[in-house]
Amino acid sequence: MPTEPSVLQVLLVEDDLADVALMESVFEDHRIRSELHHVADGEEAMAFLYREEPYTDAPRPDLILLDLNMPRVDGRQALTLIKQDDKLKSIPVIVFTTSSTDSDIMASYSRNANAFITKPIDLDQFEHVVSEIRNFYGHTVTLPSRVSDPARLDDAD
Repeated sequence: MPTEPSVLQVLLVEDDLADVALMESVFEDHRIRSELHHVADGEEAMAFLYREEPYTDAPRPDLILLDLNMPRVDGRQALTLIKQDDKLKSIPVIVFTTSSTDSDIMASYSRNANAFITKPIDLDQFEHVVSEIRNFYGHTVTLPSRVSDPARLDDAD
């Protein structure tokens, strides 16, 4: 079921429920029409992206916000899987994590992350950063899925 093109579809891959709640709060701002979809780890993210149970009706995300440190399939592994898949690699992936280590930054970019952002600890800064990401991807950039509207690459083989 294709989603209306003007709605920014964001997949949040995050195991910290406090961070999920903060994200949901920022996404309640309706100046940018968006839907935030949440999964708790990389394994669920891949099921969402491949539309496997229980995500058979999942939309193709316009943007993925990916934490690194999660159980089962972590963000590093998920990033590698996404960027190696010809059907998924055009989806922008922002690594959004508590890490600020040089090794995590370099490893993320070497796996073709589109950006690496260390989560701010301050609540106001956290909200500001998420709002900026949302504004940038909701208003400024032309997303790959928007180029092929109305099909949105949802059913590309």
